[in-house]
Amino acid sequence: MSRLSRRSFLVTGIAAGAVASVPAVANADPEPPAESAASLASRGLHADPFTLGVASGDPGSDGFVIWTRLAPQPLAEDGLGGMPGRPFPVQWQVYGDEAGSRVLRRGVALATPEWGHSVHVELGGLASDREYWYRFKVGPYLSPTGRARTAPHPLSYGSGLAMAFVSCAQYEHGHFTAYRRLAEEHPDLILHLGDYQYEYRRDTYTIPGGNVRHHEGPETESLANYRQRHAQYKADPDLQAAHAAASWLVVWDDHELDNNWADEVPEKPEVPQPNFLARREAAFRAYYENMPLRRDSIPRGVDMQLYRRIRWGRLATFHMLDTRQYRSDQGCGDGYRDCPAAVDPARSITGDAQERWLLDGFRQSRAQWDILGQQVFFAQRDNNAGPAKITSQDAWDGYVASRQRVTRGWVDAGVRNPVVLTGDVHAHWASDLKLDYDDPTTRTVGSELVASSITTGGDGRDSDPKTHPYLTINPHLKFYNNQRGYVLTRIGREQLAADFKVLPQVTRAGAAAHTKATFVIEDRVPGVQQTYLRPLDPSVSRMPEVPATDQIQETVDWETKRP
Repeated sequence: MSRLSRRSFLVTGIAAGAVASVPAVANADPEPPAESAASLASRGLHADPFTLGVASGDPGSDGFVIWTRLAPQPLAEDGLGGMPGRPFPVQWQVYGDEAGSRVLRRGVALATPEWGHSVHVELGGLASDREYWYRFKVGPYLSPTGRARTAPHPLSYGSGLAMAFVSCAQYEHGHFTAYRRLAEEHPDLILHLGDYQYEYRRDTYTIPGGNVRHHEGPETESLANYRQRHAQYKADPDLQAAHAAASWLVVWDDHELDNNWADEVPEKPEVPQPNFLARREAAFRAYYENMPLRRDSIPRGVDMQLYRRIRWGRLATFHMLDTRQYRSDQGCGDGYRDCPAAVDPARSITGDAQERWLLDGFRQSRAQWDILGQQVFFAQRDNNAGPAKITSQDAWDGYVASRQRVTRGWVDAGVRNPVVLTGDVHAHWASDLKLDYDDPTTRTVGSELVASSITTGGDGRDSDPKTHPYLTINPHLKFYNNQRGYVLTRIGREQLAADFKVLPQVTRAGAAAHTKATFVIEDRVPGVQQTYLRPLDPSVSRMPEVPATDQIQETVDWETKRP
């Protein structure tokens, strides 16, 4: 057990960027004495503080981050979660078995009010490619237990990877049953590609028939607002189950701050928002406080380092992108437009520094699979069958030169298997990626898989993907389904298989999940190949056929309709 002599690291909430180290403690060493409930109450902590569960994230070959946040009253309007304005020591333990009988690491982290009483412990020196379990303790109060898995050794392909990805969870639009079903799949890794929470006040963003749950508090603008909103989401037991089931890689999209924001520009620049930079700083700080992120992502004022690279041995490299913080403002507004500015080479969705970092990563990669975890639709989606090109200006279609440079970058670097993972559009899609989308005969150079929403938009409905006009206008698009759910992938050396999981409804809790379609990407064969499609729900097949123009408008509304 020589690994136990290595040090583990934690980020405390003493000040921005404060980092302290805690010596790893072997199983035989005694734990510090625990405070009693009476002692904690005398210092203002009167109830179980672990109402927000636990999480882990950003795994490496020798460790990962473990997270919790103390909040005995998670919906407190001041955003402090019912915690007194003083620090509290939090004990943590890492186990070699699910029962918690073999303690491999333990230590103490300080949860401070300056950082919302959150705790981020960075663990190192663990064995590669194996499962661990962890939990926290304050006095007599015990947190739930979470599970994490380390990545394989950098030179090993490991034993395969079960990876899921999700996006878009509007609390008011439905129950988080999809998170529960995902937890039951026991994945090794979960990617959240943005819209983890939504900023709107109650009943502002509504679904037909009315919302089934309600946001607490006003539209999020202050640190207290964002802390309260994160706590409301984290208090959901289904979301807690998904966090406890596996390590997460998280990136934001727009609703973690403001719909369709771009760098320092709010959604509607014509409506003055003089506090937008202060709002951005508050949103970033609350995001860090509530996510299992490493200390590299501690926000510094209005900036936060979120793009990063996670390596799963030789099997996969995950390039996690930030397409919000550095992008040029949308050229013609953020809806569907035929926009001349979309092809301006001076405009960027990633910013110059992130683009250079990504292209350099392609050149250096020796991974079997290079996977881009990012937010908005990558492939071209023209919704007009005529000569006009009408595309979403909030997606990569609004930044054509950026997309061309990135695509050309992985082609020129000889990336073995480039795969783009996407959220944002509240529907499942699968696509081949091209250097020239206007000529469908050109070769395919990559693959894109798009996850539907967890809840956003409400139940949705089943459909036959062959009837969607987008797939006719854009032959590189291969699949569409408008139900809620997630994508579960199984990654090996020879192929990546993706199951598009759906739930029949989310406006009522407890629905079962099933596979609507399965696509396979073979090693060195770019593009998606469908291997399974579940027959259309009979109740849907009996409905009148929807005209193509109505389907197009419905798809646009589903993605873009906002308050």
